[in-house]
Amino acid sequence: MMLLGVLLFAVNDTLGKWLVGTYAVGQLLLVRSIAGLCAMAPFIHRAGPYAFLQAPRPALQLLRVVFSTLEGALFFWALTELPLAEVMTYYMAGPIYVTALSPVLLGERVGWRRWTAVAVGFGGVVLALHPSPGSLSLGAVCALVGSFSYALFLIATRKLAGTPGTVLMTAQLLAALCFGGALVLTQGWAPAGVLDLVLMLFLGIGSLCGNLCVNQSLRMAPASVVVPYQYTLILWGMLFGYLFFGEVIGPLTMAGAVIIIGAGLFIFLREQRLRGQAAGR
Repeated sequence: MMLLGVLLFAVNDTLGKWLVGTYAVGQLLLVRSIAGLCAMAPFIHRAGPYAFLQAPRPALQLLRVVFSTLEGALFFWALTELPLAEVMTYYMAGPIYVTALSPVLLGERVGWRRWTAVAVGFGGVVLALHPSPGSLSLGAVCALVGSFSYALFLIATRKLAGTPGTVLMTAQLLAALCFGGALVLTQGWAPAGVLDLVLMLFLGIGSLCGNLCVNQSLRMAPASVVVPYQYTLILWGMLFGYLFFGEVIGPLTMAGAVIIIGAGLFIFLREQRLRGQAAGR
């Protein structure tokens, strides 16, 4: 289920890169959000209005959807300039940022082993970026800021763990809908054929299905077993990038991806071990 969910995310991202070459980011966000809300309609109806009106910590809820919308839009903007696998590599560094920020924003203690992994992970990001006077493009900036926004989104989601998933997902879709609509007013609307419109709608449905598969995998097996498979996203990104766009990422980006994956896996497995030790007490 985890592998299927990650594959759906990769297909979704590939479609996004395909479409963003023809249509504006705002148009993609708008149609994707409409599709997602239509798919969520039965769950929204079942939850009822009180679930949304009584959602805890409204200020943090607002911040969370801002980060969610920002990371999604910046992902699409980054795809206009960078290879698919390279953008995915930057976003895979999100959990490393979460660990670095958790002592300040979550009040969690981070030991020297994880701090070392964070430093190594940051080194992987720098290596993937291969900074030089000509390499820091707008796409790279969008990917870096987007991955940092993704980390802040993950932290906000962790702090809102008691909020029903339907409320969280609906709020994300509504925020993206509003932002996409605002962008369409400034960027304009390009007429889409039937096939392209279906692909845009799949951006919303595919994302929801991917999340359902990931959630189901976490119900069926321990997180320590299934979560490492999320890093296959970069492999799919390299494959789809080559097949559909003729993209081949450079050796520095490849090395950076390996380092980021290694650091992320170490941090995750270390956290799982510490939780197990705490539960054993």
